[in-house]
Amino acid sequence: MAKDRNRYVCQSCGAVAPKWQGKCEACGEWNTLAEEAAAPVRGPGPAAKAGGGRRVEFVGLAGETEPPPRISTGIAELDRVLGGGLVPASAILVGGDPGIGKSTILLQAAARVAQSGRKALYISGEEAVAQVRLRARRLGLEQAPLQLAAATALRDIAASLESETDAALVIIDSIQTVWLDALDSAPGTVAQVRACAAELIRLAKTRGFAVVLVGHVTKEGTLAGPRVLEHMVDATLYFEGDRGHQFRILRAVKNRFGATDEIGVFEMTERGLMEVPNPSALFLAERRGNISGSAVFAGIEGTRPVLVEVQALLSPSSGGSPRRSVVGWDSSRLSMLLAVLESRCGMTLGQNDVYLNIAGGLRVNEPAVDLAVAAALCSAATDRPTEANTVYFGEVGLSGEVRQVSQSEARLREAHKLGFAAAVLPRRVARGGRAPLPTDGLKLTEIGHLADLVAPFAESTVKRKPAA
Repeated sequence: MAKDRNRYVCQSCGAVAPKWQGKCEACGEWNTLAEEAAAPVRGPGPAAKAGGGRRVEFVGLAGETEPPPRISTGIAELDRVLGGGLVPASAILVGGDPGIGKSTILLQAAARVAQSGRKALYISGEEAVAQVRLRARRLGLEQAPLQLAAATALRDIAASLESETDAALVIIDSIQTVWLDALDSAPGTVAQVRACAAELIRLAKTRGFAVVLVGHVTKEGTLAGPRVLEHMVDATLYFEGDRGHQFRILRAVKNRFGATDEIGVFEMTERGLMEVPNPSALFLAERRGNISGSAVFAGIEGTRPVLVEVQALLSPSSGGSPRRSVVGWDSSRLSMLLAVLESRCGMTLGQNDVYLNIAGGLRVNEPAVDLAVAAALCSAATDRPTEANTVYFGEVGLSGEVRQVSQSEARLREAHKLGFAAAVLPRRVARGGRAPLPTDGLKLTEIGHLADLVAPFAESTVKRKPAA
C-alpha cells in the first residue's frame, strides 16, 4: 500500500509543491505555501484488475440533440449574456470589482425568478439578512417571494440545499466567504474555495438547480482563488466599468451554453441596474461630429454589433519621453499603430503626447478597431474632423496593409440602423461566388493600405513639434 503524503499548495495560484519553500515557483509570491493532506494513493483494486468497470456507450456525431431548457431571469440583457437564460443544473461564476453591481444585478434576477413562480434562494455570506432587505427595499423588490439566508458554513448550506426539492436558482454571495471545517485553512484560501465550489457544483448537478457563485477579484482584475475554479463552472461572467461611470458591461468570457464575449449593457440608477437595449445609441448620444480626433468604430461584442466613439488627443510633449495614455484599449497596440503611421505613412507623431479613449466605458479587445483609431489619430494630428456620418473598421498590419475582419455585414447593418451614410472598411479579396456586402444605401470606401486613409488628411497635415 502506498504511503499517504501531505502536499504544499500555493494560496495565490493553487500550484502544488512536494515540500515547503519560501517562494512559489509558479507565481513568484512569497510565504504562500500551506500544507494540505493529500488524497491517499491506492493501487488498482480487485474490480479494476478483473475488468469490472461498466462499458462506456459511444455514439456518432450525427444525431438529434435537444437543446437545454432555459429559465428566464426576467432581465433581457442578462439572458443574452447567458445564451438565452439560466440552464438547470448549471454553475455560473460572476466576478467584478467591489461595488460594481454584482450583488445588485443578482438580487434583481433572483427576485424576478421568484416572481415568475419558481423558487429562488439567496444565501449571503457577506451581509446580514437585514442588509439584503434594505437593498431590496431600495430596488423596490421587497414584495418578491425570494428566500433569504445568511450563512458561511458549507455543511449548513449543503444540508439546507439537500432538503430543497424544487429550487430553481441558488445564489451564493460570495464563494470566498464559504468555509469547510474539515480544512484547516482560512476562508477564501485556495483549498477552501476549491473544496466549497466543488461541493456546491455537485449539489447543483444532482438536485437540478442553477447555482450562481459570486467571486472576488484581485488587484490585477482576475478572479481570486484557484484557476481551476473557472474550469469547474459552466459559465464565467465579468462585470466591467468604472464605479464613477453610470454604464456597466457584463461580459461572458466562458459559456458552455452560449457565445463567449457576449455582452450585456446596463445603466446604474437609483432603482438598480437598468438594461440598455440599444447600447450603440447610448454610447454615441453625446458625440459631436465637428470635433477633430473623433471617429466611430463599428465593432462586434459577442454576437452583438456595437458602435462606439474613439477619441484621440495629441499635444506637444514637454519632457524627454512622450506619454501614451490609453483608456479602454491595449496600450501596446497603440504604440504599434503609431509606429506604422510614422514608418509607412510619413506622419510625424512620435514627439507628441498621445491620449486615447474609448467613450462610454467599454473595453474593446478586437483588432478591427485599428482603422478607427488610425482615423482618430490622423484627425487629431491635422485638426481636421472626420466625416460625422462615417464608421470605420479594419485591422492594420505592420506593413500598413488593412486586413479584413469578420461579420462585416452585421457591422454595416448596425451603422445603417443608426443613420450613418458611409463606411470605411478593408478591401475585399476577390473570391469566387462570394456575395456582395449589403450596402443598404451606405457609401462604402474600401482601402487596402493605411496610406489610403491618411491621404485625405495629407493636405492639411500639421507636423507638431515638441515644446522647447
